[in-house]
This record gives sequence, C-alpha cells and structure tokens, in this order.
Amino acid sequence: MNSDRHVPNLLPKEMVAYLDRYIIGQTEAKKSVAIAIRNRYRRSRLPEDWQEEVAPSNIIMMGPTGVGKTEIVRRISKILGTPFVKVEATKFTEVGYVGRDVESMIRDLAEAAVRTVREQRFEEVKDQAQRLANDRLLDILVPKKTLRQRASDAGNPLELIFGGTADKDNPLLTDSVDEVNERNDKRTIFREKLKRMELEDEVVEIEVEEKPMTNDLMAQSGMDQVMDNMNDLMKKVMPDKKKKRRMTIAEARKILTEQEADKLLDDDAVAEEAIKLAENHGIVFIDELDKIANAQGGSGPDVSREGVQRDILPIVEGSVVKTKYGNLRTDHVLFIAAGAFHVAKPDDLIPELLGRFPVKVRLSSLSEEDFVQILTNTDYSLIDQYRKILATEDCEAEFTEDGIAELAHIAYLMNASEQDLGARRLVTVMEDMLTEALYQAGEEACTLQINQAYVRAHVAYAGEENDYSKYLI
Repeated sequence: MNSDRHVPNLLPKEMVAYLDRYIIGQTEAKKSVAIAIRNRYRRSRLPEDWQEEVAPSNIIMMGPTGVGKTEIVRRISKILGTPFVKVEATKFTEVGYVGRDVESMIRDLAEAAVRTVREQRFEEVKDQAQRLANDRLLDILVPKKTLRQRASDAGNPLELIFGGTADKDNPLLTDSVDEVNERNDKRTIFREKLKRMELEDEVVEIEVEEKPMTNDLMAQSGMDQVMDNMNDLMKKVMPDKKKKRRMTIAEARKILTEQEADKLLDDDAVAEEAIKLAENHGIVFIDELDKIANAQGGSGPDVSREGVQRDILPIVEGSVVKTKYGNLRTDHVLFIAAGAFHVAKPDDLIPELLGRFPVKVRLSSLSEEDFVQILTNTDYSLIDQYRKILATEDCEAEFTEDGIAELAHIAYLMNASEQDLGARRLVTVMEDMLTEALYQAGEEACTLQINQAYVRAHVAYAGEENDYSKYLI
C-alpha cells in the first residue's frame, strides 16, 4: 500500500512560495523544513534496502515566540495533507512524576493519521454514501412498507405462507394495484425532489448514536492509553446507544451520509494505511524544548528535566510504539523541535538527544518592515480580518499607509521595550485601537479611516514614557 498517494509532489521552492503567503521572512527556516520534507519524498523513491538506511533530517528551531515556528510546520503539513501533531515538552515527565507519557505523542500521531486517511477515503465514497443517505430519507418520507406487510407484522402468520390470500375480504391484507402505483409514483417524485434539494427545510426524525463520555482528567494525567483500552472494551461489551432526533432534511442528510460512509469504509484497511502514512510522512512538532534543557545542572526539577529528555530520546531515535491501530515505528517520523532558547542553549540538551536533531535554524525577531508586510502582504491578514468583521455590521474600515506604518511601529516598539511576543503583539494593538469601533458597530452604518492620527488617538502611545504593561499577554 503506497502512502505517497496522500502527499502532493511539491518541490522545496513551491513549499516556500506557499509559506510566503502566510509567514513573512524566516527564509532559512522555511527552506530547512521544505528540504526535510522533500527528502522524505525522495527517500520513498529509493530501493527498500536504502529506505531503511536513510534517516530523517530532524530540525531544532530557535527563536522568540510569535515569529512563525509553529506556523511554518502547521501550514506545510496542511497543504501536504500529512498527519501532524504539536506537543509541548513541558507536558511530559519521566516515570514517577505527574505528567503525560512521552509515547502519547505517537498515539496522537496515529489518531491524526487515521483522521487524514478517513477524510480522504470519505471523499472517495461520498457520492455513493449520499445516494444511500437519500434512499434512507426517501424511506422516511414515503415508507416502502406495504399494508400487507404491516398486517403480517400485526399478527397474520398465514399471510407469510399463502402470500396474502388468507382473507381477501380484509382490506388490510391486500394492496390494490392503484395503491402500489400511487406509492411508487410518490416515491419517484420525492426522490427527484431530494436530488434537487427542494425539501431541505422539511423536518424528519432519524436515529443518531450517542457520543460516549470521555474523561479528560484521566487523559491529562497520562492515562490516555488506559482510557482508549477501556472505551474499546466497552464498545465490544455494550452496543452503541441510539436516540431519535428531529432535524431538517439538510442536517439529516449530512449525518446519514457519514453513517453510510462509515459502513462503506473498511476500518482495518484505514488503520493499516494510516500507520504507514504516519511512519513515512508523519510530523511531530515538540515545542518548548528549551524548557526541559538543564542549563545549570543539579538536582530536583533539573533531574526531572533530564529524565524527560531521556524518555523522549528513544522515540526520536527510533522505536516501536503500540497504538490501538497497530504498532507504529518512529524510525522515519520527522521530529521538529522548537524553543526560544533565551536562557538555555541547544548544547544544554543531553548529547544523545541533541545529536538526533542534525539541522539547527535560528528565527529572527520581527522588524518594523516585517510587521508592515504581515499586515498587508499575507493571506487572511489581520487587516482583512477586521475589515470583514466590521463589514458584517455595515461599517467600512479603510487603512492608510501611514496608519499601517504606525501600527507596525507601535508593535515593534513594544516588543523591543518589553517581552518580545512576535506577531502576536499586533493582535493586542489592533484590538486596543478598534475597541470603541467594535463596541459601537451595528448601531448605524459608518466609515472608519484608520490613518496615523487615528492610530495615535486610539492607542496609548507617547514614546518611552508610556506604560505598555497592559499590552503584555
């Protein structure tokens, strides 16, 4: 089974060009990620014996928060359709301390891979599932069950033997030709109406499965595998509970289509394909790696941090993790770690773990020009978002060049004088500037011209003497 069918064949330059639409700057980091991902595709083109020998190019990203570390990996995995999970190193701990088991990151990856494969398989059977869903809706609107069958259900066993000739004087036991034709004609009419979606607002009653309750507390305490095993056991012992719900045909079709698609999909085949996809194209992003680096050495929490590193080591090095979908080998999973590394340095990690991340890239802090580019030259930029939000209340927002430059200048000044929050600082500044406008929007139509004067009037800004504490997140 070829897991490469899930992954678009993109060159590194094409990946970087895609990332440039959402993330400003950080070219070195974008190139490193693109090359590492392309190398995995290149590896899949090698003979099998060579594939086993080629190790993934794991990466450590170093840089302040909000400069695009997570976004680079998240965006690239989204366009490629590869399973991706983000975990925080500080949530893990060595055995004996409170925290999640490090193997849970691989079980999460398996879950992400199953979702990816199921979504792709669902698209393949979607048309067939919709036809079956329409058939079920038709049975609800115009039941196929005849009067003769209802009489049999009511207690006429002779009809099952003699085909309805037991009592010709009883009108409940026979359907006239006209009645049968009328019902068939009615079904034909309703079938066409369902295809043309003319009955979307009609209300029907269908059976839906009740979702099982999950215990988040147990999952957070590192017992997520125990919970999975218990849930699987309960499904085998007790059937899924169903309840009747009234909803529109449009809502019912969506639920029934998912139910029919589930019947058409082979769960074992999905699981097998998902495991292969995770093993060969899965990405695990480990954030806050610097928080478990032991900068000074010592005992207590420092020992625990080093213990976390030693527990993560075999996962990154290559091991077999048992998941509910099967055993997953991590030898060729791509691991990308990130951290600010203001206090600790990569060299403060244990040598064995550091050696498993051969590629190291540093992301730079954002400049004023970067902030301007973020506000103007990215897809779904903050400016476009606030324009759309205000437009829903019949309020038009116009951003001038000097207004955008002033927003960028304030955000840059705050990052330089206080804690560096990267691009996230722009959200705080924009919210503060538009607080009054967002509060009053909807009362009447309005037009906002957001220029330098408007920004200075609505954002507390007077130079270094200003108190920027309220902008800290």
